[in-house]
Amino acid sequence: MSLSPSPAAGTPGAALAQLPVRSALPALRDALDTTGAAVLCAPPGTGKTTLVPLELAGLTGEGPRRRVVVAEPRRIAARAAARRMAWLLGERVGDRVGFTVRGERRAGPRTAVEVVTTGVLLQRLQRDPELAGVDVVVLDECHERHLDADTCAAFLLDVRAALRPELRLLAASATTDAEGWARLLGGGEPAPVVAATGVSHPVEVVWAPPERPVAPPHGMRVDPALLAHVAAVVRRALREQAGDVLCFLPGVGEIARVAGQLAGVDAEVLQVHGRAPAEVQDAVLAGGDDARRVVLATSVAESSLTVPGVRVVVDSGLARVPRMDHARGLSALTTVRASRAAARQRAGRAGRQEPGVVYRCWAEGEDGRLPRFPDPEIKVADLTAFALQTACWGDPTASGLALLDAPPAGALAAAREVLTAIGAVDAAGRATERGVRMARLGLHPRLARALLDGATEVGVRRAAEVVALLSEEPPRSYGDDLAAAWRTARRGGDAYAARWQQEARRLAAAAGEPERDPGERRGPAAGGAASEDAVAGLLAALAFPERVARARGAGSYLMASGTGADLAGVGAGGRAGDGSRLRDAAWLAVAVADRPVAAASARVRLAAVIDEGTARAAAGALYSSGEEVHWADGEVVARRVTRLGAIELSARALGAPDPGLLRDAVVEGLRREGLGLLRWTAGATAVRQRMAFLHRELGAPWPEVSDTALLERVEDWLGTELGRARRRADLARVDAGQALTRLLPWATGEAVRFEELAPERIEVPSGSRVRVDYGGEQPVLAVKLQELFGLRESPRVAGGRVPVLVHLLSPAGRPAAVTADLASFWRDGYRAVRAELRGRYPKHPWPEDPSTAEPTRHTSARLRRG
Repeated sequence: MSLSPSPAAGTPGAALAQLPVRSALPALRDALDTTGAAVLCAPPGTGKTTLVPLELAGLTGEGPRRRVVVAEPRRIAARAAARRMAWLLGERVGDRVGFTVRGERRAGPRTAVEVVTTGVLLQRLQRDPELAGVDVVVLDECHERHLDADTCAAFLLDVRAALRPELRLLAASATTDAEGWARLLGGGEPAPVVAATGVSHPVEVVWAPPERPVAPPHGMRVDPALLAHVAAVVRRALREQAGDVLCFLPGVGEIARVAGQLAGVDAEVLQVHGRAPAEVQDAVLAGGDDARRVVLATSVAESSLTVPGVRVVVDSGLARVPRMDHARGLSALTTVRASRAAARQRAGRAGRQEPGVVYRCWAEGEDGRLPRFPDPEIKVADLTAFALQTACWGDPTASGLALLDAPPAGALAAAREVLTAIGAVDAAGRATERGVRMARLGLHPRLARALLDGATEVGVRRAAEVVALLSEEPPRSYGDDLAAAWRTARRGGDAYAARWQQEARRLAAAAGEPERDPGERRGPAAGGAASEDAVAGLLAALAFPERVARARGAGSYLMASGTGADLAGVGAGGRAGDGSRLRDAAWLAVAVADRPVAAASARVRLAAVIDEGTARAAAGALYSSGEEVHWADGEVVARRVTRLGAIELSARALGAPDPGLLRDAVVEGLRREGLGLLRWTAGATAVRQRMAFLHRELGAPWPEVSDTALLERVEDWLGTELGRARRRADLARVDAGQALTRLLPWATGEAVRFEELAPERIEVPSGSRVRVDYGGEQPVLAVKLQELFGLRESPRVAGGRVPVLVHLLSPAGRPAAVTADLASFWRDGYRAVRAELRGRYPKHPWPEDPSTAEPTRHTSARLRRG
């Protein structure tokens, strides 16, 4: 490999002299020498990633010699930074500048600057908290707020406080929360913030939204129409602008699709992402000759990397970030709108060497609605690995760690539950010996569990190979059968297989257990069952026990988590795709699944065939057996059931279920179907309305009788009936009104006043006892007008506090007037009513003064006869 990244880069000495960050070096050295910690804010291209570590290590001829560790968030960035620094010194990587990433190390005894990933740095801190021999640690690109980087910062601050006060810490970024990092690194007194200015060239913004609406991203899915539009914008940029084009896309799949749509363009199309072969990455970052290039990249090209020759950026506006997917039980990548900060970073790539242009594939009006910054991973990602790291560090709750953002309590508790289930932590949350070993494998704890437990069952080599497949999902072309994908990877021939082989070797060495003789292996994969299919299934089930799944017909499965899962290719008609080897399996261990838009079930992307024994062995913590009594289809169903999570393994009817469970089931039925299951006669409804009236007007001790309140206190008023009910018909015989009276305040003695305060009927002057309607906002007494003659004031209830609303009826029972003040009606309203009704009902009495007249239910003639 050429030491020079591109012909245009000039000589190493000239490049060192031209880096703009040089002007900030005196202030940076002073800050680190004085306080031991600092924050460096420097725009892209200033040399913060390359010149600063060399200067701090004393490799440019100034200052004392020190050993510097630079932590980068990505492997591709770590390798590129090391290559660039080595070139600046005129050396090859591995001499005074080296790097270490997962599965690859190029460093030696003379190495003074070592670039590592944050994951590698975490492993070193766990093994050697003092970081013996290291003088300075640089946390680069800290603005990206990756979980490993935040954890590294917290651990390093612990080290400085307790073990190595002389250890220097530098947080470096192009755009970051400088004040927040300064407070974090400085403890009581904020650490110094050193700013470096760079040579910035103007970048013109061209808004290039799609002509037609496109579907928003969902999970891993991106609307193909948007990708076609992005490809069209790249073609437009090639026509309208000079120079190379850098196009940002969310993931590897989208890069491949857009690359296919750019076939035939007059430019070399290259792809940059974390999975790209090292030689491809090197070629892109080294620059090209006179031929134009289109570089399709994920967000790895936002920072840390410089792609020479780029004058134009095409930004899809999307990013792929980790989110906790509780259905899968592992952090899943999902596609989101990129933040405004990310959009600025991307645009800046067009102005690194001269004025440039950025084509943004969204409307200008949408820009202000984008999030300002990406979410810190600690707020949204799976915290299982983080919780194991903090437990191994000796702080299971992370309460003593200096973090910019505290981990969400619920997510941390869920993570500790997983760690407890796999034996990584004890009941107090402290790391076990097994947990410490898991943490040192460089895997998610679930996969570490599969590797360790699987190695004892099937041997280290085979366990390592399958776990390597699970740690980086194989290409879709490998199919949906994990065992078949394993065989494809073994045959080799592509970049994924090469990476897989390297990771499998690393994991086998890390597991470190000698393979047992096949005759000594035990469990579901023993003996003749230890085929490749059985091994793949066992390992997948050990990693994801809540995703073991049993068939429920036509390519559809139910996972132990309770989530449905369909094989890819199962359509609305329910037929599984004929190409799947999994379609006839009774049990599956699902390794990868996603949930399509508006789908009720997940879609299986990668799985292995297993049997029930393997499922029960791997997911033993989910096994349960007991009485289940519940309400279903209008009756109580009582069974003894064995389950594997949500999967029902067996069931038989119970003859004499527990009485408490029976009552709970009936209550479940009431809550699900409502109080209408009871018998509500007119009298029962009236009792409830009277009780509601007293609660509304007088409050306690008169009870609330809304549906919600009654269901909350159902045991208090339906206790006896609940013990006898078994089905809907039993509840329909319960007199709800009689049961409700149990809620009256008998204990205080107030219950005896129920009839007094809210009388069911009121006796009127004619002697009739007329029912009061309490169903409205005010009690209503509907009575014939003549029956109230002689009554000077309206009746009142609730101890005289509430007047009754009187509906005065004609002799035929039709409404004639409404009043809550009878005296006022006799005085002012009666005359008009009398004039209207006396002609219509001449046989009935219509006295001039009703307040002194004799009340009656009869006609005038009947009244005269007595």
